[in-house]
Order: sequence, then structure tokens, then C-alpha cells
Amino acid sequence: MRRLIEGNKHFRDEDFSRRAELFKELAKAQSPETLFITCSDSRIDPNLITHSEPGDLFIVRNAGNIVPPHGLGGGESATIEFAITALGVREVIICGHSACGAMKGLLNPEILDSMPTVASWLTHAQATRAVIDQNYADETDKEALLAAATEENVLIQLGNLMTLPSVAALLAKGDLTLHGWVYKIGTGEVFAYDKGDDQFIPLEKYREPPIASAGHKPKYASR
Repeated sequence: MRRLIEGNKHFRDEDFSRRAELFKELAKAQSPETLFITCSDSRIDPNLITHSEPGDLFIVRNAGNIVPPHGLGGGESATIEFAITALGVREVIICGHSACGAMKGLLNPEILDSMPTVASWLTHAQATRAVIDQNYADETDKEALLAAATEENVLIQLGNLMTLPSVAALLAKGDLTLHGWVYKIGTGEVFAYDKGDDQFIPLEKYREPPIASAGHKPKYASR
């Protein structure tokens, strides 16, 4: 805790002072450009990996970067609706990541025996598990299977996102763009799902957009 307190002092004395005008404007209102939905994993810093400023991203975080389908969510659905309806966000990213503990739990439910609440939460990713069971039954490499689950889960959650009324309405008008990303912690690389190529490709090669959908078999480029 002492380190955090000292860190806040450094922020006020150094960082805040250098960006005083930015924070003065942010104090009046927010107008983020992108809704960034990602995992709670402590190793992920959305602003750091996108080199964005305070106020640029409206961030939703939970275990497994999950978006419960319409009618089953609480805070996630409300926050997404607020971002889109009240703040006018028109770009949405769902970002998974390598070595995801939630995906490990999804693939190995026995490790969640002492965490029943986590196990219950991951029921919103059971479609991911079904895709893995059906399409990757011959995969014996655990790391490859985890990479595939991470990618498939991003697509499944994009599908869930589309069931939310506020999202569906804007998609129908062509006023909202959805993106699926996977971040590799060990290298800093980001891979984005490209529907044309039907796989996750390096972000720098990503074309605008298309909207992702489930039902494919990625070549797990983010592995």
C-alpha cells in the first residue's frame, strides 16, 4: 500500500502537472472514442498497450472478458449501454489475452472446485467450451488449445455483445463497429480477427473491420 500512496504523490507532482490542461478538460466531461472490453488480469493495461490517453477508452473489465447475453447480464450490460447510448461510443473492442486464467478454468473446470462463483460466471463462456470440444478434439498441445480457446472466446463474446438491444440497434444502422483482439503478454503483440482471412492476424495488417462472428476454426496466429 505504501508504494501505491507514493505512486499517487508522484502522479500528482509529476504526471498530473505535465497534463494539467488535459485533466482540466476531462473534469468537465468525458468523450471516449472506444469501448474496450477486456480481462481483469493485472498484466493488461489497455491504455499502455494502445498508447492512449486518459479519456480515450471507456473500459469494462472482468474475468475472461465476458459479455453475458441480453437478459443475463448486470453491470457489464449496463456499462456497455451507457457507453453506446449516453457517451456515443462507436467503436467496441473485445480483447482477450495469452495465459488467461479464466480460459484455463473453462478448459479445466476441476481447478474451480474451490471457486464456485468463478465457475458460475464462466457459464457465460460455455459456448466457447462447446466450440473447443467440437472443433479441437484432436488438439493435444495444451498451449495451442488455450490459444484457440482464447480466440474462440473473443468471438463468442462478440456474438453475445450483438444480442444487447443498444448494440443491435446501432449495428442495424451501420453506426457501430466491433473488433476482436488478442494480446500476447510476453511479446506485446496484438492480433485482430479478420473475417476475410478467417483468423487472427497481426494488428498492423488488420483491415477495417469486419464484424466478427463465431463458427470458424482459427489458425491461432496469436499462439
